[in-house]
Amino acid sequence: MKNLKFKIIFKYLKPYKKEFLYGAFALLVVNILSVVIPLEVKNIIDQLQNDFSSDFVISKSLWLIFLATCMGLIRLFSRQIVFGIGRKVEVNLRQKLFDHLLIQDPDWIQKKGSGDIISRATSDVENIRRLLGFTVLSLCNIVLAYSFTIPSMFSINKTLTISALMIFPLILGIVSLFGSKMVNQRKAQQESLSKLSDLIQEDLSGISAIKIYAQENAEKKEFSKYNKAYQNSAIKLARTASTLFPLLQGISSISLLILLGLGTFQLESGFISIGGLVALILYVERLVFPTALLGFTLNTFQLGQVSLDRVEEIFQNKPNIIDGANTKFLNRKIKGMLEAKDLTIKYPGSKFNSLNGLNFKIYPGELIAIVGPVGCGKTTLAKSIGRTIEIPEGQLFLDEIDVKNIKLNDLRKNIAIVPQEAFLFTSTISENIRFGKPKASDFLIKESATKAGLIDDINNFPKKFKTIVGERGITLSGGQRQRTALGRALLVKSPIVVLDDALASVDNKTASKILDEMRRQSNKTVIMISHQLSVAATCDRVLVMNKGKLVQEGKHVDLVKENGLYKKLWERELATKIVKN
Repeated sequence: MKNLKFKIIFKYLKPYKKEFLYGAFALLVVNILSVVIPLEVKNIIDQLQNDFSSDFVISKSLWLIFLATCMGLIRLFSRQIVFGIGRKVEVNLRQKLFDHLLIQDPDWIQKKGSGDIISRATSDVENIRRLLGFTVLSLCNIVLAYSFTIPSMFSINKTLTISALMIFPLILGIVSLFGSKMVNQRKAQQESLSKLSDLIQEDLSGISAIKIYAQENAEKKEFSKYNKAYQNSAIKLARTASTLFPLLQGISSISLLILLGLGTFQLESGFISIGGLVALILYVERLVFPTALLGFTLNTFQLGQVSLDRVEEIFQNKPNIIDGANTKFLNRKIKGMLEAKDLTIKYPGSKFNSLNGLNFKIYPGELIAIVGPVGCGKTTLAKSIGRTIEIPEGQLFLDEIDVKNIKLNDLRKNIAIVPQEAFLFTSTISENIRFGKPKASDFLIKESATKAGLIDDINNFPKKFKTIVGERGITLSGGQRQRTALGRALLVKSPIVVLDDALASVDNKTASKILDEMRRQSNKTVIMISHQLSVAATCDRVLVMNKGKLVQEGKHVDLVKENGLYKKLWERELATKIVKN
């Protein structure tokens, strides 16, 4: 798994290999200078013991200032490059993640939870940025610091070097001991944050339902539970980190005390010069900071690893509904004929077929109603037509072409589906209608709104087409939202329009008027899935479904004469109207 993570890290850094090499070279120069400066200090001090000269002091001081300035500037350059790579990776990764999410199946997005996905696309990507910026820089600096500093220390005095560094294996042992614990705690914190984000997302979307059922206090308690879980996970991690970092710094400082104590005896014995002891002190101090920083670096590295797992989990999920090897672009204009041949759909995990051997043919320009009791498979049929669920090959045809052999983009350009729960964006009415065709003119927007029976409502709004509909169209009524979505579908001028109970919130008179308007477009095939039988009665034909099967088919006037399911549904609707009146 660790090798896999390093492969992923290298994959992210590969596009910036040239920049990374520049940064690594600059860091190499910085570490060389950080070794050279203490050696220069050693030589200066040793020479001053034999012959003090003010000119020598001034010239060497200026030399040290020059070296220190060069080191600082090059360090700044290396940090800007490496941190810049981290920022670029963050931006590109977030874009790649967003692009990947757009091709996923809607069902998977809904099951995963938008709050959890948002958390991965924001905080987890931010953690990966730190991993590829600060952590990589810090780890490279630690490796280079030890690689250059320890040999230089040995060249001055082996005994003092070994004595000063004896404590460092203990530091590495403590880091290893705390490492796995911090990974688990960080993962728990990220999962708690995802649950918190999910709850916020759901409650803001369902704020109306919360108020209708007076569940504010219940949601407050639920939020408090998740919030405390996040707090506890964060505190556990903070306690571990706050224990680790001071402990590392304290242990690192012990080596400095050892060096000072033993160095005194070495001076008296003549095994080391004053300049050499000063240089060793400078070297140990140089190692103390990266060693103490190792704990924070480890924390960031472990956090980045957890985030890598969470982000890669999304990338590893592949959509089920994709273009196959035999799919082709449509090279001709679609007339609008749909045909099902033993269409059978079974959802994963279900014991029964949602659609069970449907056979029908819908001709271009027909207005077809599909009716049936709740759960009979009407919505599944609508999803099948638009291929928002997977369907078998050779069972559904558009103009005698297997829809499985048509590119998804081409198929969906020719079939406009309007669901019952129409989603509207937090924008103006005109922008929502224009969504499927962003460059449509204002004239076409108005024309589509008129065909959808929405123009009178829009004219009554103070800002007309510039009216902001709010999140999910909250400022509009249910019927207005459905008609806005219908206007969006009519604007793209698809030869086939599927209304999946899309007029449920519209009164029968308005629904019939809308269908009459759509009927005038002789080149448009309209499939109306509905429970409004009085509206279905005005259609050219009615397909009656029950338990995933097509049980009746024909005109309304003929179906009401048969002793079948349609007649029962029709009599039930008439009885309901009588009771209401």
